[in-house]
Amino acid sequence: MQIKLIGHHIEITESLRAYVEEKFSKLERHFEQIHNVHVVLNVEKTQQIAEARINLTGGEVFATSEHTDMYAAIDVLIDKLDRQVIKHKEKLTKH
Repeated sequence: MQIKLIGHHIEITESLRAYVEEKFSKLERHFEQIHNVHVVLNVEKTQQIAEARINLTGGEVFATSEHTDMYAAIDVLIDKLDRQVIKHKEKLTKH
């Protein structure tokens, strides 16, 4: 899995990068066929915004989340993506 991490109005620190990679590795346990991940971390005034687009075998999923803390925004984002990836995997196995 290849992760491309971009920051808008925020510096991507090593700890932030490590946190994102650790959280996205959780998704790979549910669905191994994740090709690449495009993550954008953005700061707008007091809101921290995390969004991600994942290219999977047979499709693509996208999610976004907002929070006052970037780490919490990433956690919510991972939860949303996790549900979508599981749903996508179930669709593929039903056919």
